[in-house]
Amino acid sequence: MSNDALNDGGEQPGEQQANSSRELTGRQRLVAGIWPPRVTRAQLVVALLLFVLGLGLAIQVRSNSDNSALRGARQEDLVRILDEVDERTQRLEDEKQRLDDQRTELENSSDQAEEARKQTVEKERQLGVLAGTVAAHGPGITVTVNDPGGAVRPDMLLDALQELRAAGAEAVEVNGVRVVANTYFSGDGGAVKVDGRKISAPYVFKVIGKPQDLEPALNIPGGVVQTLEKEQATVHVARADDIVVDALRPAERPDYARSSGQ
Repeated sequence: MSNDALNDGGEQPGEQQANSSRELTGRQRLVAGIWPPRVTRAQLVVALLLFVLGLGLAIQVRSNSDNSALRGARQEDLVRILDEVDERTQRLEDEKQRLDDQRTELENSSDQAEEARKQTVEKERQLGVLAGTVAAHGPGITVTVNDPGGAVRPDMLLDALQELRAAGAEAVEVNGVRVVANTYFSGDGGAVKVDGRKISAPYVFKVIGKPQDLEPALNIPGGVVQTLEKEQATVHVARADDIVVDALRPAERPDYARSSGQ
């Protein structure tokens, strides 16, 4: 076979090598063209917009899914959920009412305790006035009995005291002696004693009460004033807006009587 035939029937070794070099060079050029990637500013902006759009779609889908949980619920489920909400609301209302009741009870208890304390103090003061263990003052009258002849007897002064008590006298003092429930007059004319303590004329009654009631009680016809005047005594009655009764009695503990609360 001739050399021309060989040349016509195939490529020479040198040509194959040259073609192979050109083929490898093309691949390298292709790789070099796509790697490393070249990102432009426009591509970055498009990618960022696509990311934001995708995130918004995901959030919208999730929100729609949450809302669709109720929209797609059965009527029985919705009724049950509504009942549970109503029950919880009622429990909260009941708890609020219970707390309000406790607060009101505490306030009332505090008010009642304070009111009881005030009433106890006032009752103690009233009993102290009646027992003669505390001083007192208020409107009333002063009755002065002058007895120049010493003819005024103890029973006459006791009658005067009884008339004053009947007219509403609340506290009485006679010549520095506090008059109480068991006060007594003794002695003779010109030598009168009050609870065993000797007093002398003029006999001065300091009386706390309503003056408009006390004074007429002494001046009734045939009453205290006329009886004393028959004995040549003189009686002077003076009203006052503030009479002070400050003669005191010591507080005495009974020997046998005890409070039923003990």
